[in-house]
Amino acid sequence: MKISGIICEYNPFHNGHLYHIRETRNNGATHIVAVMSGNFVQRGDTAIMDKLERARLAVRSGADLVIELPVQYCLSSAENFAAGAVYLLDSLGAVDELSFGSECGDVEKLRQALETVEITAMVHEDEIRQIMEKGYTYPRALNSVINGTDPEIAEIISSPNNLLAIEYMRALKRFSSAMAPFTIKRVYAPHDGADAENGYASASYIRERLAADHSAEDISEYTTSIWTEAISNAIRNGNTASLSRLERVMLYKLRSTSAEEIAGISDVGQGLENRIYGARMAGSLDELLFTVKTKRYTMARIRRIMLSLLIGITKEDMKQLPPYGRILAFNERGKEILAQAKNSAKLPYASSIAKLSQLSDTAERFAELEIRASDLYGLALETVTSAQKDYRAKIMIDME
Repeated sequence: MKISGIICEYNPFHNGHLYHIRETRNNGATHIVAVMSGNFVQRGDTAIMDKLERARLAVRSGADLVIELPVQYCLSSAENFAAGAVYLLDSLGAVDELSFGSECGDVEKLRQALETVEITAMVHEDEIRQIMEKGYTYPRALNSVINGTDPEIAEIISSPNNLLAIEYMRALKRFSSAMAPFTIKRVYAPHDGADAENGYASASYIRERLAADHSAEDISEYTTSIWTEAISNAIRNGNTASLSRLERVMLYKLRSTSAEEIAGISDVGQGLENRIYGARMAGSLDELLFTVKTKRYTMARIRRIMLSLLIGITKEDMKQLPPYGRILAFNERGKEILAQAKNSAKLPYASSIAKLSQLSDTAERFAELEIRASDLYGLALETVTSAQKDYRAKIMIDME
């Protein structure tokens, strides 16, 4: 029995994800546990479909057990996103391997890149800060400094999947995890790629096609039949979400929040609260985002902050590691993973958020944020859903 962990969003699942799962199986994995983003994703957006539906489909697509990544980690930096997900996998105490994609496809090169990044960040802190003061993001400033001494490493960290892979490696090191890193070289469509090739397309490309056509017919060659059917049904029944439907809620929240309150929100720093507060006169979401955006503050970061403001995710919330693992779906092999982890897990893993919320004050806070996030997500759907849906959620158990 070899258990592999995958960190994912499946927003939506595509042939690249299917390739990842198959290659993980080919590397000897008999069981796969996925930590998946919930109703909001790391680019600062709504997930195209509800987390429970995506978890159900994930189990039908090759995963055996799906665990939810808490919303504050979904709406955070790559470092925090990776840390929260790796911690949940490691805390099962039964996962042998962490499987992830990368552009370079070489664990040793990624390990060398991590070492270079950590040394450069420490030794050249002042130089990096000076570059950032010119208006550049931290990753751009770091890359600029590294490029002066090691262009090969600079090229590695300039690719998005490599950068996330390095954060996974950093998290493995941080938690002294026994999970072995295993990387699969990304094929064809690049992350956020604007084109499709040989049946492969990025999730961004697929979402853009869906938004333009309001139909799943044109994406069928890039994903599996069960996902095509599920997306078609979601579109037909008004169960797809869009950040644009939260526009007025976001504008209201910003107009009724002080700069001091914004300063307490996760990922706000270096006076960014004043820039966000200054955009409160915006008459549309696009105007708000473009008013705040600079070379230093990416659009994704601003969207994450605005969603964190709506949900109420604060800096204090990011000081806590997940106090539990919430199960969203599993099959027979997933049941075997849970049985294997029964005596080794460092955290409680269960499906009921009501029961999990009673474990501790920290657990209650995590559950509170998750429920708020789901309530907000219900307003982003074409057909608005009722509140407190998380309490009534029924997880998917596939014993076929």
